[in-house]
Amino acid sequence: MKLNFEKYRDRVNACWIGKNIGGTMGTPYEGKREILDIHGFASKPGEPLPNDDLDLQLVWLHAMERVGAQALNASVLADYWEQLITPHWNEYGIGKANARRGLLPPLSGDYNNNWKHSNGAWIRTEIWACLCPANPVAAVKYAVEDAMVDHGTGEGTVAAAFVAAMQSAAFAVDNIDDAIRVGLAAIPKDSRMAKSVRLVYECREKGMSPIEARNAVQQANADIGDGWFEAPSNVAYAIIGLLYGEGDFKKSMILAINCGDDTDCTGATVGATLGILGGMKAIPSDWQEYIGDRIITVSIAMGIVGAKMPKTCTELTERVVALAPSVLKAQFRDNVRIGAGENEIPDDVVEKYVNDHYLRAPLERLVPNSIIVDSLFINVTVMYGDTPEIAPLEEKKLKIRFRNKSWQESNFGQSSPHNLTLRWLGCDGFTVTGRTAVSLIHKTSHHSGEVEIEVTVRAGETVAPVNRLVLEVVNEGKAQITYVPVTLLG
Repeated sequence: MKLNFEKYRDRVNACWIGKNIGGTMGTPYEGKREILDIHGFASKPGEPLPNDDLDLQLVWLHAMERVGAQALNASVLADYWEQLITPHWNEYGIGKANARRGLLPPLSGDYNNNWKHSNGAWIRTEIWACLCPANPVAAVKYAVEDAMVDHGTGEGTVAAAFVAAMQSAAFAVDNIDDAIRVGLAAIPKDSRMAKSVRLVYECREKGMSPIEARNAVQQANADIGDGWFEAPSNVAYAIIGLLYGEGDFKKSMILAINCGDDTDCTGATVGATLGILGGMKAIPSDWQEYIGDRIITVSIAMGIVGAKMPKTCTELTERVVALAPSVLKAQFRDNVRIGAGENEIPDDVVEKYVNDHYLRAPLERLVPNSIIVDSLFINVTVMYGDTPEIAPLEEKKLKIRFRNKSWQESNFGQSSPHNLTLRWLGCDGFTVTGRTAVSLIHKTSHHSGEVEIEVTVRAGETVAPVNRLVLEVVNEGKAQITYVPVTLLG
């Protein structure tokens, strides 16, 4: 596919302006569970309100600029969380606290986390969609790496995959229904997130009003127990705005915000999505003038990185569009080009998206209470079972999955068999028994390219609060050695 650069830049700019408008309009009502009746801004002209929805994405842009598309993963983002993002509330604080103890993602977002079904991840997907326009496979990959840090394998991560796919596809399709269809193709059909989106469609088909649809969604998800900030309902409120608003920017945003709950998030996502879909012409000029171009931050360690943060939506746009070609080039399927000339998008692009099994791969590979370590040739997943905790003299079974990267994922464009030698290090007071070698063939039509083994860890008489073991994986004939840190909590 080919995207015209000027049209692409216009849509990226509209994305950030729309995000700023929605976040500012919705912030005064955040957390209100009742049905609202707003008609516009409650803030002063020219003064956009600060919002973590946008703040975190500025840090992710900084990370991508510094680290690069190939190296950016959940563990890298966890370190950026620790250094540059200040809030400690809810899942943000839990994810950071778990990471500090050595629990890698997605375990950092799963362990002791009652907020893993909440809104903190799907509200920050635009950066991945704008860096990977018309490439939802890549956008979902980064969104899941991002979300698993503080949402683990919860519905919050599923929601991030859905919104990232929808927004990336919006660069290539011309209507919201097609974009939503791509979003649904990226997530499990039986997830609460998918059921909530489908429920909105069912309500509309039955002729129910937006508020009736909102009530149906809220009742369907009442058992989640996360109150006003659970992801399935709030994403569905954004979808109510997008569907019932029928392309009208003002109507769509007000409908979403009037559903209540996490109103800054729903309004901001509606604004960003319609901005991507329609460009700056889709955003009413009076609302553009009212909000202005500035970005006001609240969640970033500005004393460390403030000079490197974009100060306006225009600056943010220019940095994103400058970086996107290299991000697209780094993907295993390098099929989107940005340049001169008209857009060239296949007529069957939606079918290509929804039938692409790589779109679903990031979520399908996630295992609850696990950690993931990625190297050039292989991917290692350590599955803890129900918890990473261990008591003195206790035995704990760990399952370890080794996956041979397919040729599409390999940095070398090919995949070959690997012979792996395993050794455990740093086991003071602990013993580990199990296989010491693995033969890992490449993925074929008859083989998954994966091998799963089980090892037994036995604790000694004394267990520290934090116990770090390391699995050394030597790949025969390769220079790179993979080290997998396995943390057990006393």
